[in-house]
Amino acid sequence: MTGQFFRDTFVYKKYFWDFYNAQNKNVQDKIDFVIGLVRSLRIVPEKYLKHLEGTNGLYEIRIKLGRNIFRVFCFFDEGNLIILLGGFQKKIDKTPPREIANAEKQKKEYYYEKSKK
Repeated sequence: MTGQFFRDTFVYKKYFWDFYNAQNKNVQDKIDFVIGLVRSLRIVPEKYLKHLEGTNGLYEIRIKLGRNIFRVFCFFDEGNLIILLGGFQKKIDKTPPREIANAEKQKKEYYYEKSKK
């Protein structure tokens, strides 16, 4: 199969930007790189994008820079549209339940606001 593949992204509210702007330039560059992969690869390796088990369509974009690990929550709407939510620096093996709960809340807000339009 030839041709370009591209997913659109939409940043919901300021959650992503609050996280992104708090990072140094090297981390921001790596976040940009990984989001670029997620946008342009038809099949994204789990190393970069993984569905969070026990959630209804919530994914984490996985960023690793040196020994630092970061996650940006996202989900898909209308097929190839990626909705970016907040992020955090991962300090333990499992994604903290409170971070997942927060992302689920943001996702619900998104759909609630979308239904009001």
